[in-house]
Amino acid sequence: MTIQDMKTNSNKISEIIRLHALWLAKDGGAKANFLTVNLRGVNLSNADLRDADLRNADLRNANLSYASLCGADLRYAILIGADLQGADLQGADLRYTILIGADLQGADRIGADLGCARLNGACLNGARLDK
Repeated sequence: MTIQDMKTNSNKISEIIRLHALWLAKDGGAKANFLTVNLRGVNLSNADLRDADLRNADLRNANLSYASLCGADLRYAILIGADLQGADLQGADLRYTILIGADLQGADRIGADLGCARLNGACLNGARLDK
């Protein structure tokens, strides 16, 4: 499911996540596609967004704490001030993301690709940064 060029609302986001859960369970549904979507300040804490497409998404000040983002495509996403505490970023593609001031405390990013990412002022305390 794709929504572009519009400000999302919580009902649409919830529906996309619900369909994504079905897709992950191989029970129909659809892969979450937030390509270029404005998700500023949205609460996605504890969301299961494994393998989701979040390329170019605007996630400024979004709450992604404890979200499962394993294998998610976050290339070029804007995560300025985002809360990623405890998020599971294993295998996520974070190339060219802007993580200025993001909170990655306790995040697990084993195998995540942060090539060319901007991490100025990001908090990495307790983050697992193994490759």
